Amino acid sequence: MTSPSTTSAPVPPVAAGDRRRWFALAIVMTAAFMDLVDVTIVNIAIPSIQRDAGATFSQIQWITAGYSLAFAAGLVTGGRLGDIHGRKRIFLIGITGFTVASALCGFAANPEMLVASRILQGGMAALMVPQVLSIVHATFPAHERGKVFGLFGMIVGLGAVSGPLLGALLTEWNIFGLEWRPIFLINLPVGIAGIILGRKFISESKAPRALKLDLVGVVLVTAGLLMLLYPLTRGRELGWPVWGYVMMAGSLVVFGALIAYEKWKAAKDGSPLVELSLFKVKSFAAGIAVQTVFGVTLGIFFLVWTLYMQVGLGWSALRAGLTGVPFSIAVSAAAGISVQKLVPRFGRKVLQAGALAMASGVLIYIWEAGRYGADIAPWQMALPLVVMGVGMGLIVAPLTDAVLSDVPQEHAGSASGLINTVQQMGTALGLGLVSVVFFGVIDEHVRPDRIPAEFVDGFQNALWWVAGVLAVIFLVMFALPAKPKQHIEGGGDQDASDADLVAKEPALTP
Repeated sequence: MTSPSTTSAPVPPVAAGDRRRWFALAIVMTAAFMDLVDVTIVNIAIPSIQRDAGATFSQIQWITAGYSLAFAAGLVTGGRLGDIHGRKRIFLIGITGFTVASALCGFAANPEMLVASRILQGGMAALMVPQVLSIVHATFPAHERGKVFGLFGMIVGLGAVSGPLLGALLTEWNIFGLEWRPIFLINLPVGIAGIILGRKFISESKAPRALKLDLVGVVLVTAGLLMLLYPLTRGRELGWPVWGYVMMAGSLVVFGALIAYEKWKAAKDGSPLVELSLFKVKSFAAGIAVQTVFGVTLGIFFLVWTLYMQVGLGWSALRAGLTGVPFSIAVSAAAGISVQKLVPRFGRKVLQAGALAMASGVLIYIWEAGRYGADIAPWQMALPLVVMGVGMGLIVAPLTDAVLSDVPQEHAGSASGLINTVQQMGTALGLGLVSVVFFGVIDEHVRPDRIPAEFVDGFQNALWWVAGVLAVIFLVMFALPAKPKQHIEGGGDQDASDADLVAKEPALTP
C-alpha cells in the first residue's frame, strides 16, 4: 500500500472532537484489510478453482499474477488521482469497482472470465488502497497518528493470519455448493457497507499542488511487463515458440523507451511516473533491487507451496491453511520486534539476518521435503515455516524506512510509491517464473501414484531458486544504510506531509 503524493502542504485535519474520524478510520482500514485478505485468500483456494472451473496451470498463474500486475501498474496513478480529484471520491470509486469485480469473480462462468475479473479487481484496488493513508493524514491530527499506525499494524498482522484460514474454511464448507466462489462473494457485504458508510463519514481532501498524470508511463510499464510475463506463463505449454523469445526481448526495448520518456517528462513538466533522479541515491537503488527480487521470491514460494500441499500431497484446503498459521504468526511477531527493538540498535544487520533466516528456513524445508517425501506431516513443516516467517518479519517491516533513509524529503512520496509498485511487479514476475522453476520440472501426465513424487521434486527445485535469490538479496543489502534515519513519528510535526507518513508504512506481502 502506498500514497504516492509528493506534496508538502497538508490538508487541515478534521477537528479532534469530531467522532466521525474514527468511523472513517474503521472504513478505510476495513478496505485495506479486504485487499490484503483478498491476496492471501486466493492462494489456498487455487486447487479448488482448478478442479471446479477446469482452469489450466497457466490460467491459475494469471488468476494470481493478473491481480498483482494490475495493482502494480495502477498504484502511482491511483494515488495521484486521489490528490487531484479528491481522496474520498477516488476511494469510493475504487471500493465500488472492487466490490463489482469481486462479484464478477464469484460468478465467473469460466477461467477466462475469472482471469479478466481478477485483473479488474487489481486495477480497482489500485484506486482504493493508495487513499488509505492520505485519508488518515487528512483526518487525524499529528498527535493521534501514532495510535492510528499501531492499529494499522494490527490490521496487517490480522490479515496475514486470517486470509489463508478464511480461504480454507470457506472452501471446505462449500457453502450452498459454491465451492471456491464464497472467497470472492464475501467481499460484497463488506464492500457495500464501506460504500454507504464511506459516503457519510469520510471527509473529502485534496492535495493543494498535485502532480499531473503520466498515463504514457503507465502504458509503457504495463506493456513491458505483459511482453515479459505472457511468454513466461504460456511458453512451456506452447512449446516455447520463437515469438515468445521475441516478445521477451522486445520488453527490454519498451523498458528502454520508458526510461527515455520519463527523462523527457521530468524535463517537460516535472511529473514523471518514475522519478529517475532517485536512482542516483545508492541506498534507494539497492532498496528497489531488494524489493523487486523479494517480490519475485514471494511470488514463486506462495503459489508453489499451495500446489505442493494440496495437489501434490493431496491435503485439504483446511489442512493446508492450518499448516500456514505458524508462518503467519512468526511474520507478525518478528515484524513488531524488528521495528521497535532491533532495527534502532542494529540497523541494516537486522534485515540481512532476516534474509539469512529465510534462506535457512528454505534449506530446512528442502531437506524435509526430500527426507519425508509424500508422508511429511504438518507438524514437521512447522520448523522451516517458523524460521522463514521470522526472517520475513525481520525484512518486511523495516525495509521501507531503510530504503528511504537517504531520499530527499520532497521525493519521499514518489519514492515510497515506487518501492511498493516494484514489489508488486516482482511478485507478478515470480508468479510467471513458476512455469519455469516448478511446472518445467514436473510431468503433469504421470500416473496418479507418481504425482506426489513429481510435486515434491518440483517443490524442491523451486525452493533452490528461492534460496539463491535470498542469497542475492543478502548481498545487495550491503548497499543499504547501516543505520536508517528515523522518519516522522505519530507525535511529530503537525505539518508532516503524506509522503512522510507513507515512509512509516511496511510493505504488504501476498
